[in-house]
Amino acid sequence: MGEHTMRCLAWTVMVALCSAAPLMSAALADDATIARGKYLVTLGGCNDCHTPGALLGKPDVTRVLGGSDVGFAIPGLGVFAGRNLTPDKETGLGSWSTAQIIASFTTGVRPDGRVLAPVMPWAALSQLTKDDAAAIAAYLQSLPAVKHAVPGPFGPKDKVKDLLVFDILPADVYNGLPPPPTH
Repeated sequence: MGEHTMRCLAWTVMVALCSAAPLMSAALADDATIARGKYLVTLGGCNDCHTPGALLGKPDVTRVLGGSDVGFAIPGLGVFAGRNLTPDKETGLGSWSTAQIIASFTTGVRPDGRVLAPVMPWAALSQLTKDDAAAIAAYLQSLPAVKHAVPGPFGPKDKVKDLLVFDILPADVYNGLPPPPTH
């Protein structure tokens, strides 16, 4: 190759690298945002209520945040299980926009208008910074989609099926339960 060809090639490579640099830093920023979201989701304990098996001490790591198999019974309100937070379009958040995901966990209201159960700590999550809320949404959207339709929610008069149920009892009800058998 001649000197002119080498200079042209070097110039072309330099221009290509300079042009790609913003794209590479955007990809790194996305990875950093997703990592921040994963950190916040882990720190917030979201996996506990939204990953199958987690509340039973054996989380199914192949279905992280794919929806619980345990519901919480709240007297007078019904039974609620942690929903599928993966981007599955049919059973998860896949058809929700980023803004809808953020609004749901920071206001306690889903895009369809349904109010989240009081066991969901949306009031605490409403204090997140915009960047942290966006990071959580980015992380949820980055997960592998899990097809898992979580049963419920069940109203106070509905028959519960396909869930184990934890009872959240008022103190007077709990205190009125019979003592466990002695051996």
